[in-house]
Amino acid sequence: RRLCTKTLQCVPFLPGVFLPMNASLDAYDLKLLAELQRDASTAQSELGLRVNLSTAAVNRRLKRLCDEGVIERYSAIVAPDALGHELSIIVEVQVESERIDQIDALKRNFQACPQVQQCYYVAGECDFVLIFCVRNMAQYTQLTRELFFDNPNVKRFKTLVAMNRVKVGLEVPTAG
Repeated sequence: RRLCTKTLQCVPFLPGVFLPMNASLDAYDLKLLAELQRDASTAQSELGLRVNLSTAAVNRRLKRLCDEGVIERYSAIVAPDALGHELSIIVEVQVESERIDQIDALKRNFQACPQVQQCYYVAGECDFVLIFCVRNMAQYTQLTRELFFDNPNVKRFKTLVAMNRVKVGLEVPTAG
């Protein structure tokens, strides 16, 4: 099965995986990305052993992947409970107006809020889906006042409280 549209010229990459001809990622890049997503603190020498490259080659590839924007940043995954953030809350937000200036203002507000872990501008019944990480319901209630009730462009919002974090991750699949 091809992963590209018919309008793009594709080349075989790995068994069952096709990439656009202009893709600059090879099998070594994908292996490096998979390893980094598992543990970004892995030493370059260890990465080299795992993907069969020299440390210098790993260094060059990582620099290129950063320069090209494939790697956006390195970060640590912190257990929310360890910092007292015991609630994960998913919120669907519907807006009054989809004027560009008002949508952009909402995006800026959501980006500026440290408790918003993820924000998606979506198509469908709602306009935004937000994922919050908060200490308690009182903190979330205060955020609803600041972000939703005080904003005349928010028509309504729906709150879903996670009972259990079954799977949380931002890893991007590197194969198939």
